[in-house]
Amino acid sequence: MSDETKVTQEYGGSQIQVLEGLEAVRKRPGMYIGSTSSSGLHHLVYEIVDNSIDEALAGYCKHITVTINPGNSITVTDDGRGIPVDIQPQTGKPALEVVFTVLHAGGKFGGGGYKVSGGLHGVGASVVNALSEWLRVRVHKNGLIHEMKFARGAITQEMKVIGKTEKTGTEVTFQPDPEMFDTLVYDYDILHERMREEAFLNAGLSITITDDRDDEKQITETMCYEGGIREFATWCNRNKTPIHNDVVYMSGNKGDASAEIAIQYNDGYNEFMLSFANDVRTPEGGMHETGFKTALTRVLNNYGVKNGIIKGEDKVSGEDCREGITAIISVKLTEAQFEGQTKAKLGNAYIRTLVDQIVNDQLATYFEEHPQTAKIILEKAMMANRAREAARKARENARRKTGLESGGMPEKLKDCNEKDPSLCELYIVEGDSAAGSAIGGRDSRFQAILAMWGKMLNVEKARQDKVYGNDKLNPLILALGGGIGEDFDIEKLRYHKIVIMSDADVDGAHIRTLLLTFFFRYMRPLIENGFVYSAVPPLYKLSRGKQVKVAYSDEQRDMISAEMRGDNPNIKIDIQRYKGLGEMNKDELWETTMDPERRTLRRITLDDARRADEIFTILMGEQVEPRKDWIETNAKYAINIDI
Repeated sequence: MSDETKVTQEYGGSQIQVLEGLEAVRKRPGMYIGSTSSSGLHHLVYEIVDNSIDEALAGYCKHITVTINPGNSITVTDDGRGIPVDIQPQTGKPALEVVFTVLHAGGKFGGGGYKVSGGLHGVGASVVNALSEWLRVRVHKNGLIHEMKFARGAITQEMKVIGKTEKTGTEVTFQPDPEMFDTLVYDYDILHERMREEAFLNAGLSITITDDRDDEKQITETMCYEGGIREFATWCNRNKTPIHNDVVYMSGNKGDASAEIAIQYNDGYNEFMLSFANDVRTPEGGMHETGFKTALTRVLNNYGVKNGIIKGEDKVSGEDCREGITAIISVKLTEAQFEGQTKAKLGNAYIRTLVDQIVNDQLATYFEEHPQTAKIILEKAMMANRAREAARKARENARRKTGLESGGMPEKLKDCNEKDPSLCELYIVEGDSAAGSAIGGRDSRFQAILAMWGKMLNVEKARQDKVYGNDKLNPLILALGGGIGEDFDIEKLRYHKIVIMSDADVDGAHIRTLLLTFFFRYMRPLIENGFVYSAVPPLYKLSRGKQVKVAYSDEQRDMISAEMRGDNPNIKIDIQRYKGLGEMNKDELWETTMDPERRTLRRITLDDARRADEIFTILMGEQVEPRKDWIETNAKYAINIDI
């Protein structure tokens, strides 16, 4: 960290300001961490890590460790200054106690403790404490080790000195509360991905993540990237083919705000953009993305006109300019304004101007100095422009073919009676057989069925004109009603619950991945707004006489089987493996998979879709080596293979 980023004021108890109390967190945890599902569970880790990252941003922290302990407790350590342990004037209590027990207490409100901060809202530590069965914090500071213990937000051990130390920093260990969360099992891959992002975004910061849950096989990795987001862009394109070798890097600052951007184009047709504000990912974008997009489009058009590549009125649109781009945008600013505690969208208007100016000046200079690269990128954008025009014609042809002018809907769609989109569900079903059972078993008041058939288009290597003209995807596009790509309008969407209902086998997983990739690439707001779900059909039917039950996993099958046998282990239980949805009659499908009172649906998050998209790029793209490596690594996990 540079000396320029360091804060001149002392970081002590006087910088900790108290706004209000804590009990509401346990009553409405979703307001603070987004949900009580797996995403909320992982968000607890992010909140504590964000505090350590704030120390790194301030120039005081060089190394952070994240450890998943046996029993799924989490330990986060850093070598920063350590949370203050002196008395906080407003409360008369130790600052350490205030930080962990009072909502809206932190060093980010007064401007003295931190210059920039990801954990702006000042709720991180106290919220994690409130939602933990127990929490222990140790602070190495002023030559002493201070310790406090809590349970569900309440103090179980007052702050005390437990030893001497020569280092500085904070160690937080917490156990998520089973009363608060639907699951308590941490996913190493999810945490690893987040920590890798943090390491990329803070050049030179070392982050170690360790999984200690398996006695026989500890997993650990230390990540440190001196190249920062340049390396991030290269890493994102690792399974793709770049069309220019250099990563274009731009940076600048104004006052306390700074921004850095890294871009590299590949030969694909899809845009991949990751944006961050104070190291917190902003999946819904915001002002920094707006500034980047505007400037990129302007620079490419100006260069094209100036050099005679673009003639007349043949301007390229923003969408054209971003075809095949991988872009990393990272901004650091004081008083960041996020929409919601989960910080999905950045709202500071002035950051748009800063990013716009940086890209406008530095990218134009780069193009002048690297005319060959500029020409390659511009030609790709112009080709995209021609394809977009072809897509428009294909769209019009599709409308004519399906009779949309007269309000027609796809032949394979069995619509529901309800007209309010917020109450309507669309089940996307694989094959006519399963569709027949679904149509017969559904509640036609609010449940619509769309049958998909045949091999779906690989959208990985297809432009919009090919997507619009595709006879497998076109019915889906028409049924949803919101359009596609940049023209997608969520207000026109006809269903607010879109359920992918495919078989629990390899083919079903393939179809789900294809659909998720399509939604991710061409209708991303569906996923961002939480409208996409995956149905969870049963895997087994268990019978004993007239008694019939279903199981959704091998473990549940064994448990139900034991229950049905009771005290007699010799009783025969008929166990039928459902090979597909088409094997179920309409009543079975309704009772197990479609009845809102009994069904299980998995909401698809942006992270789920992004991971599916990455895997699909590996498996369906043109790079052989990544596909070979992935298959060799994951072959041992393969199940349900038809031999």
